[in-house]
Amino acid sequence: MSIDFRPTWMNEELDLFRDNIARFLDNEVAPQDEAARKQGHVGHAIWRRAGELGLLCIDVPEQFGGGGGDFRHEALFDDQMARRGLTGMATSVHSIVAQYFVHHGTPEQQRMYLPKLASGELVGAIAMTEPGGGSDLQSIRTRAERRGDAYIINGAKTFITNGYLAGLVLLVTKTDTTQGARGISILIVETNNCAGYKVGRVLDKMGMKSQDTAELFFDEVTVPASAVLGGVEGQGFFQLMSDLPYERAIIGVTAAAAIEGALEMTLAYTRERNAFGKPLFDFQNTRFKLAEIAAIAKATRAFVDRCVEDQVAGKLDTVTASMIKMWATEQQGKVMDECVQLFGGYGYMNDYPIARMFADARVQRIYGGTNEIMREVIARGL
Repeated sequence: MSIDFRPTWMNEELDLFRDNIARFLDNEVAPQDEAARKQGHVGHAIWRRAGELGLLCIDVPEQFGGGGGDFRHEALFDDQMARRGLTGMATSVHSIVAQYFVHHGTPEQQRMYLPKLASGELVGAIAMTEPGGGSDLQSIRTRAERRGDAYIINGAKTFITNGYLAGLVLLVTKTDTTQGARGISILIVETNNCAGYKVGRVLDKMGMKSQDTAELFFDEVTVPASAVLGGVEGQGFFQLMSDLPYERAIIGVTAAAAIEGALEMTLAYTRERNAFGKPLFDFQNTRFKLAEIAAIAKATRAFVDRCVEDQVAGKLDTVTASMIKMWATEQQGKVMDECVQLFGGYGYMNDYPIARMFADARVQRIYGGTNEIMREVIARGL
């Protein structure tokens, strides 16, 4: 492909790091992807392997076992996954969990959990959404009652990414039902041998079949009082809000990379596939469609790169992060639909990555805050 989509924030060190990620994905993740799609998860071994290679928690400080890099390093892993149509390792969620500890954890919590997340010993998950509600966090029903030096948790969560494999769950719960947003806290739940904790179904999703998304149940689960993230009750809502730009920038990165990956696949297919005695690419409609996709890809890449640079500089604001999440995922959906059409019948077959990428793209407009919520956030900033 002659159009240059290389991110503006890349440098020689990041080029080498990208190559390391690519080797890991091509040699160790991609060969297992079909099996992972059938069983609904990638298993723990591949997480530990990624940890051995220094590919987890790359933007966590070295003193906590992380890579000592910045947001660009983390973005590269998600970029390389997305352009290959690989979704099984939800490293984005795992990294967001780590960032909560970096930004909000007590020194003891950082020392205890960050090295285990970086090594892949623990897979991280964030449990926010409940069966009765999603975007409205203030209406959550999961409760944590303080009894002496412990909290007793009761409730249920659903659509939890990494839920089946999670060894550590950051649980969004109500610790004070009279205080609204100020009554929300995040509790650290270690799931191994945790009495009253149960993983329900690995949910049967439209796409992202190799990524474990599960229901979680808490029945009189006991955690110590020290399990409050940051050590102070009532900070959960504000902790969640402060890290939203990171999450939404990552979603933008994956959308841009998926668009570029789909364009590359479709260009190759239309040049090789013949119809009426000539390659599909030689038909004007095909060329015009691909030209439009290339323009979308270039524009999306420019916006995403600016947001990555702003995030690294610590100045990505909530409105701009909401814009990139909304814009990039909307473009991703349009591009995947056009690419499937250009593949014809083969585009509808799961044997082809483009079919899986089409299905995978749909949830991008839902999680991380629906695009309707993004529009509301943007409108309030006008």
